[in-house]
This record gives sequence, structure tokens and C-alpha cells, in this order.
Amino acid sequence: MPMGKTAAYYPSSAKTNFFYSFQFLPKEEREAIYTVYAFCRYADDVVDVPEGNTAHSIELKRQRLQWLREEIEACYAGEARHPFFRSLYWVVRRFNIPKQYFLTLLDGIERDLIVHRYETFEELREYCYSVASIVGLIVIEIFGYRYEQTKSYAVNLGYALQLTNILRDVKADKDRGRIYLPLEDLRRFGYSEQELLEEVYNDAFIELMQFEVQRARSYYHKARSMLRSDERRRLVAPQIMDRIYYRLLEKIELNNYNVFQKNIRVSMAHKALIALRLWLKAWLLWR
Repeated sequence: MPMGKTAAYYPSSAKTNFFYSFQFLPKEEREAIYTVYAFCRYADDVVDVPEGNTAHSIELKRQRLQWLREEIEACYAGEARHPFFRSLYWVVRRFNIPKQYFLTLLDGIERDLIVHRYETFEELREYCYSVASIVGLIVIEIFGYRYEQTKSYAVNLGYALQLTNILRDVKADKDRGRIYLPLEDLRRFGYSEQELLEEVYNDAFIELMQFEVQRARSYYHKARSMLRSDERRRLVAPQIMDRIYYRLLEKIELNNYNVFQKNIRVSMAHKALIALRLWLKAWLLWR
């Protein structure tokens, strides 16, 4: 099953948060990160292609994800067949990345094909772990780390980033038939699933979003508290991701939580400024 040209999945666009976070890395680390990104991007695209015809049916999407699992198994066995997976083989050998990380990621991505609602936050957090925190665990293997608690940093930052994505994309996700906000939270604030589908913006929705934003913010703070000072220079790129997405969370607040009205984003100039500031700080202060 063809994967297409790997280069098509590299974060070459200056609009991507990955671009700003990782462009100043040493070449070896940068290429490793971009290879992992390409895998994540392709797997995610498999699921998110509209199902308008049988060529993009759920069953075919599951077959493609299974093909990716088989390629991962072949990659780790040193028997990679596709050119991209030969590149990935170099990455996983060079940085000793556990195979289970990629398999967990694929399981999480596949969940989007079969789970369109989350009853509780615990269920949602499990999903966030498999599609975001696990990527953080892969990334720190590439950067290297000294302390076991740095894994907790990666996991909690993954929760924070994915929850921010969910809040930004409430409209886009519901247009695809998915509601990630826990249904128990909707009931708690007296806001119905039907109102969300109809994009009803009222006091109940604002209170719901305030609650969700505070929850996301708590994971940013928890992650930051687990990053020891002598790890900061080594992990400056994830910190850039942290600051860009945290700013996105702030912009959701500044827009009074109206994610139905327009696509809330951080400008390219602001992303570049955040990245430059943190890279300079890494070189000047965290030596």
C-alpha cells in the first residue's frame, strides 16, 4: 500500500508549530524529528480523509492503519520495505525508541474511527495519552534526558497540547461528527450535545469552556513543574511548543471562548518571536 512521497509530510510550511519549534535543532535531531512527524502526519491523515466514497471507507482506513503496524514491525525487525520506513529504521536504532510507542500511537489514531464521543474525562485523557503524550515520549528519546520525571513532563505536556487542540477545534471536530468535550462536563454546565451541534453560544457554553481551559492550563503548570532546570536547554523545542499552545489557550480566553465564530490561532510573527526568544535564552542562560 503506497505511502506517497515522504517529503510531502515534512513540516516545510512556516505555518506549522513544528517548524518554529524544531528548525534550529542540530541536523541529526532535526531530521529524526521530521521523520517521526512524517509518520504521525501520514497516520493522522489516513483517518481524517473524508469518507465520501468507498475509497475512504472506515474499513479501508483500518486496513491502512494495519499496514502501518505491519511496517513498524518490519522496521524494528530490520526488514523495512518502504523507503520511508528504512529512514525510520535509522531513527529508532539511533535513538533507541521503543516500538510500543508507535503501536500505541496507531491505536489512539484508530480510535477516531470508532469513538466519536467521550463520556468522562478519564476516557478522554486515555485518548490524549495515546495520540499526544506518546509523541512527547518519542521526542524526548531523540533529545535525550537525565531523569525519569522528564517522562512525566512529556506526558503532561502532551495532555496540555491535545486539550488545547480540542478546545480550538470544537467546531471543526463536530463538523466531522466528533465531540471530544466529555459529555459529563456538558451535563455539569447544562449545555446539551444538540446545542453544541447547532453551535449555540451562550452562558452555559462559556462556563463549560472556562472549565476546560482551566483544566488544560493545570496540565501546562504540572508539566513545567516536572522539568528540572538542567534539562531545559536539552528540551527547548518542547518548551516552544508549550509557549505557542499556551498562547493559543490565552487567545481562546481573549475571544471569550467563542470558537464557533472564527478560527482562533497564533500569528506566524508571534510564533517566530516565541521560538527566537526561547532559543536565545537556551544558548545564553541555560548553558
